[in-house]
Amino acid sequence: MSRRFRNAIVRPPGRSFANGLTTASLGLPDLSLALDQHAAYCRALESCGVAVTVLPASQEFADAPFVEDTAIVSDGRALTTIPGAPSRTGEVASVREALAAFFDGVDALEAPATLDGGDVCEGDDRVFVGISHRTNAAGVRQLARWLARTGRRTATVDIRDLDSILHLKSGMAYIGDGRYAVAGVLRPRLELHDRHIVRVEPEESYAANCVRVNDAVLVPDGFPGLARRLEALGYATIALDVSEFRKLDGGLSCLSLRF
Repeated sequence: MSRRFRNAIVRPPGRSFANGLTTASLGLPDLSLALDQHAAYCRALESCGVAVTVLPASQEFADAPFVEDTAIVSDGRALTTIPGAPSRTGEVASVREALAAFFDGVDALEAPATLDGGDVCEGDDRVFVGISHRTNAAGVRQLARWLARTGRRTATVDIRDLDSILHLKSGMAYIGDGRYAVAGVLRPRLELHDRHIVRVEPEESYAANCVRVNDAVLVPDGFPGLARRLEALGYATIALDVSEFRKLDGGLSCLSLRF
């Protein structure tokens, strides 16, 4: 099984995009190319049957295109987060306003919790939540209580000692049918049987941040090994170039809130 998405919220990069936070050493992003890549991403979502709500570009918040970090949507409910980077807290209000058009009420995390949506990987039977440099234990506890209201159980994964991934979903993705694409660095930390894991080789670790959207899996362009592995399992794949977002530690899942 896999969740069916009908809507997505996105935000294109603004003029300040190159000033975004990053741990990568890949150079400054090209805004024009990033805008083209973002537009292609939106078209891919639409081709999967998703209605895309495009928020205005933010000139104040460079990291605002990574909307996934600002909210969690699960089982017909929405929860706004408190991003772990203080410079990003101002992104939340406009996302909350956008979510209010789809949900009767929008819940919110409370301080001292911090939580980035990129640390939340939702499967069919449980939700994996990463404790990272952006998501703290208080954030995990509040999210777990919120999810428990609809019977969802959580599994915590501490990734604070892994310099190679910023968020939990930098190294794993739920692709439906009980399967997860997982980078090798995370495999020993997950309570998953091997039959549920689609391995992502070390040289393609960035591709672990793929996204199942209805009948297709969006994969970053340039990582044919994972694409072939997914296709051999019967998944249709759509390759998308997100090179400019990678320069700011971003991946495919970061660029939308899907529900």
